[in-house]
Amino acid sequence: MSLIRDTLLAATIAFLAVPLLSAQASESIITKQLKKLRSLSAEERPTATIKVAVDIRSLAPDKHKVVLADKLAHLVTEGDQGDEALQAVADTLSRALAQSPVPARGDNPPMPYLDLANLVRYENVYASLDDPLFGKASQELADDDAEIGKADFTLKDLHGKEVTLSELRGKIVVVNFWATWCGPFRLEMSDLDLIYIYAQFQSQGLVVLSITAENASKVYSVIGPWGYYPPVLLDPGGKVHKLFHITGFPKTFVFDREGKLVAEAIDHCTQRQFLGMLSKTDLHN
Repeated sequence: MSLIRDTLLAATIAFLAVPLLSAQASESIITKQLKKLRSLSAEERPTATIKVAVDIRSLAPDKHKVVLADKLAHLVTEGDQGDEALQAVADTLSRALAQSPVPARGDNPPMPYLDLANLVRYENVYASLDDPLFGKASQELADDDAEIGKADFTLKDLHGKEVTLSELRGKIVVVNFWATWCGPFRLEMSDLDLIYIYAQFQSQGLVVLSITAENASKVYSVIGPWGYYPPVLLDPGGKVHKLFHITGFPKTFVFDREGKLVAEAIDHCTQRQFLGMLSKTDLHN
């Protein structure tokens, strides 16, 4: 009788353990999917991103689900993955946070709330999360943009010529922050270059300023062989980076002829996305 009871008990324990092992396996599979996303083609990636978002949504609520959803939020803004993929990721992160709120440490909202607020503010998605930390994150972004809209700077280009933002009033100005080690920026350089040298845009006063905190020799070693045409401005010490609240690369801002901030991109842009930002000015083909 004892042998039968022990056998049944062992079988019961094994049965109860199956869901846990399955959940762990699912998290492992999702982690592998996340690592694979960047290797996919531009055509494959949106569908794959949506699938990962759905898979994450099916996990049991816990902090690991939030972490996976937040990682996907960082990946979906790379390039042009489309509104459906962006909304799917925002829905997943919003639900994960609603199920497992992340406690604040200090005065700043935790990163997942800021990432969701970034998607809503700059990628035109919707999130129904009713959480004061999400509201605080959204307000923080609005406050940062208000400061950026009033910002001014003077930096030298690679030839020692000074460029002052406020002196470019009357022109449409694209301010792009980048770093030589940033893979996504290298992907968008050619598109930004083509937009800059497009004669129709140049005749309408388009200016592109590429800003980096790295030294001139490092910049030359990277862009020299490529023949990158937009002026590169050096920001030693990163003072202008701080002024624009730069925490990741690449990041792009568009100012209209009156110096008003009219568009902002939080990650790698395609030519179509750059043109979409410029459409918020009076620039036309």
